[in-house]
Amino acid sequence: MVGAPRSAGMREFGYQRFNSGMVRHLSLRTAGELRVMLVQNAVSDAYCSSGYYNFPDLPMADKDWQGADLVFDIDSKDLALPCRAGHTVLKCAACGAPFLPPDGAGEGPAACPGCGSPRHDSRSLPCRDCVAGAKKEVAKLLRVLGEDLAVLPEDCAVYFSGNEGFHVHVDDERFRGIGSGARGEIADYVAFRGAVPERFGMARSGAAGLPEAGEAGWRGRVAAALLGPKSARPRLVREAKAAGYGAFAARLAGLQPSLGARIDRNVTTDVHRIFRLPGSLSGKSGLAKAPCGRDLDGFDPYRDACLVDGDPVDVVARSPVRFRLRGRGFGPYDGEAVTVPRFAAAYMICKGLATAPPRPPAPAPR
Repeated sequence: MVGAPRSAGMREFGYQRFNSGMVRHLSLRTAGELRVMLVQNAVSDAYCSSGYYNFPDLPMADKDWQGADLVFDIDSKDLALPCRAGHTVLKCAACGAPFLPPDGAGEGPAACPGCGSPRHDSRSLPCRDCVAGAKKEVAKLLRVLGEDLAVLPEDCAVYFSGNEGFHVHVDDERFRGIGSGARGEIADYVAFRGAVPERFGMARSGAAGLPEAGEAGWRGRVAAALLGPKSARPRLVREAKAAGYGAFAARLAGLQPSLGARIDRNVTTDVHRIFRLPGSLSGKSGLAKAPCGRDLDGFDPYRDACLVDGDPVDVVARSPVRFRLRGRGFGPYDGEAVTVPRFAAAYMICKGLATAPPRPPAPAPR
């Protein structure tokens, strides 16, 4: 259910129609006005700003920015998961035919087997491994926000983004007024990006004060990752000192993907970005931007964000990849007419892998 966000009158709204561009710089004050916008425009995607403005309907330079929620974006496509090649579909830009990458080549060069065109774009049908990988990054992010930045759980709202990942919205007045630069520093901190050995007791002149297990923040996490359990610590400390500054710096950099939360830094630093409205459907998948609640592990986007009804509908499906929604498997399909639940039809149509069946010819005039 789409509802008006808090302080709706200070936010910018926007929308897209199917096969159309973005309309933004709209001002809405109530849930009723929001519903009118959605119904009158038959939107495919609805958006709302994280920022607050005195004049949200004016051009950006005249809006009079007052602050913004702190938002993080985690997308499975950025995680380089090995499963991705197995559920990526290429769609020919010339003839529109979908096809699988050759030999698991993922999104690399390929030619359409039908018309030979090398031009294509890619569509991913994320799997449960993608969801699990993105959830792992969300958990790392929430841990750092809570332990290091004292962000309360009730001030963090986690949403499935509607397609391939999760959004984490932080509603904490301490961060509301900070600009892009400070948000970039927060993004780098939670991602463990740019860590220097000196912060962890390793100087070019030698080691002194290497982190201890149980210390707060990144020192404690690095101690656990690099210097091991208590029984092994004396040996590992000696080895770290002997290896020197350069080796320690390299090991710190190597920890970044596993310890830091892999977020999209550009999203966090953009104080004027508009995000999909919670409860609204994504035009890229037909799934909703849905709240995960407090049970992130138990949240299943292919069940809990699949809000379209299950009435049977007919489509011509061309999905070379099998997918699952609401506990049911669909595909693969090779240009065949099939009857599927509406939620599966919406998913394939949004992915560009199905179309409505051709209309029967009109009867000849008598």
